[in-house]
Amino acid sequence: MKKTALLLSLTLALSSCVTKKEFASLQAEHSSTKQQLVDTKASLQKCLVEKEKEGATAFALGEQVKSLKDDKKTALKQVENLTVLTQSSSDNIKNVISQLSEKDKYINGVRKAMTQKDSLNLAIKYHLTKNLSEGIQDKDIEVNVEKTVVFISISDKLLFKSGSYNVTDKAYTVLEKVAKVINDQPQMDVMIEGHTDSKPIKTEFLQDNWDLSAKRATSITRILQYKYGVKPDRLIAAGRSSYSPLVANDNATNMAKNRRTKIIIMPRLNQFFDLLEQKAD
Repeated sequence: MKKTALLLSLTLALSSCVTKKEFASLQAEHSSTKQQLVDTKASLQKCLVEKEKEGATAFALGEQVKSLKDDKKTALKQVENLTVLTQSSSDNIKNVISQLSEKDKYINGVRKAMTQKDSLNLAIKYHLTKNLSEGIQDKDIEVNVEKTVVFISISDKLLFKSGSYNVTDKAYTVLEKVAKVINDQPQMDVMIEGHTDSKPIKTEFLQDNWDLSAKRATSITRILQYKYGVKPDRLIAAGRSSYSPLVANDNATNMAKNRRTKIIIMPRLNQFFDLLEQKAD
């Protein structure tokens, strides 16, 4: 009972020390302070989050800067390589142009030589035609310039009897005139080609058309050498059999055209190869 009275007295004493107004004010201040603490914690948390984001952004930017620097180094290296390549390509182009220039000079030199050769061939053709026409008017003798050579095509009926490789008396007149022109051009070779038609032949002295064409060419070659003084190192005997016809062997007239001997006046092969090996001036 005494304790209760004492507690009641103490309470009344305290109540008398703090007024209700002051208590309410203190309680409001406490609530405000508590709210400020909550707001401060929230702001701090927000700052921490933003700082973390900024750190991540800064790291990403750092990585981008590093990547850009690496790209720059690579680009500079590529430019350097391209510069070297461009210089090398430029040097190669200059070399190619120089080589082309040398080849142009060489080609022009060959063309000039060929032009001179063509002029010589035309002169040879003129003299052959002139010489052969004097005393011999025959459609079975044809003189032509073909590319870089002059050839005389003579029908075999003017040179040989049918199926024979022995020359006729009339052949000597023709061959003498041909030999004169040949001897006037000592720097040129002479090929004698025998040609036959496609009719097979086989006799005691001839095995086939190959045999006939080759022996006819050899007969003309011997006459040019032994009778008319053409040097043998300039002469070439060749048999073509029936495998290089002028026309189809389908009738008697055409077969007669294909039976012929060609005498070809041409540049020496060693002279031609010497020309090819010459350096451009």
